[in-house]
Amino acid sequence: MSNALPKSHIDLIALFEPVRADLEAVEHEYSRQVQSQVPVIPEIGGYIQRSGGKRVRPAVLLMAARLCGYTGSQAVLNAAVVEFIHTATLVHDDIIDDADVRRGRKAVHTQWGNNVTVLAGDFLYIKSMAMALSQDTMDVVRMLCDVTLRMIEGEIYQLTKNGVIDIDEAEHFDIIHRKTAYLFGGCAEIGAMLAQAPDVQRQALRDYGFHLGVLFQVVDDLLDFTGEAEALGKPVGGDLREGKMTLPLIHLLKAAGSEARDLVQTIIDTRDVTAEQWSRLQGLLAEHGSLEYARARAHDFGRRAKDALQVFPDCHERQALTALADFVLSRHF
Repeated sequence: MSNALPKSHIDLIALFEPVRADLEAVEHEYSRQVQSQVPVIPEIGGYIQRSGGKRVRPAVLLMAARLCGYTGSQAVLNAAVVEFIHTATLVHDDIIDDADVRRGRKAVHTQWGNNVTVLAGDFLYIKSMAMALSQDTMDVVRMLCDVTLRMIEGEIYQLTKNGVIDIDEAEHFDIIHRKTAYLFGGCAEIGAMLAQAPDVQRQALRDYGFHLGVLFQVVDDLLDFTGEAEALGKPVGGDLREGKMTLPLIHLLKAAGSEARDLVQTIIDTRDVTAEQWSRLQGLLAEHGSLEYARARAHDFGRRAKDALQVFPDCHERQALTALADFVLSRHF
């Protein structure tokens, strides 16, 4: 299966040019809203903002709103809200995972300690809801609350499965849906809600975002075995060392024998992997087609995301959202 894509499909800078000014406005709104009389809060907020990130979720919301014909100011506000929510989850996740690196830089808790960082994440969550409540669209606020609760449930659910190698594919996807897909789906659907788009378009964008979110996570599962630490901004194999079972491993344990099971269990138990163990694990994944299986699932979710957009007429905005799915698929896995 070839994963090569035409350059035109992954030139997101050009394709998202219509919302470039809005994305800059989101950055400004983030900086403004993270201000506080407690100096450490904007200090942490600025550190997170400078660490980069593709701002994919705000871009999805902004482009979905454009696709439905909305160009008002509420799109920028809500795009900033979802970035606050996403950032809060990252801050808390790094503490839970005891991760030292995020996007190639020291994680927030390694700079300011766990106690301050937990509360900074709480600040970001509450601030996001305060921002959302400043608008009149209560349906959007209710959705954001629901999505945030699902994300927290997903994190708790994943923690209960940490170090458990007998997790099945359905459980894994349930975690992905809660932690990642519902927020992506909400971002796209909010664009339709702001435009008061018909139900068929609202559902289509919800489906697009949901499948894009699953795609995003399945590709991350693959990159844990095929990526490079510098490109990932975190160590390769980090999920496995943290005790998290990902799609390639779930497939491997179902397809292989006791050797694979014993190897994975040893790595999870020791929270470490030697070069020899990593090489053997890579060999088993290749032998049993586990990476190819996950790649095929990724392409399926990409197709579902793009198919959902077929209810819209062909236009630059639809092309950009389609290209985003292709961009995720083009990441080096």
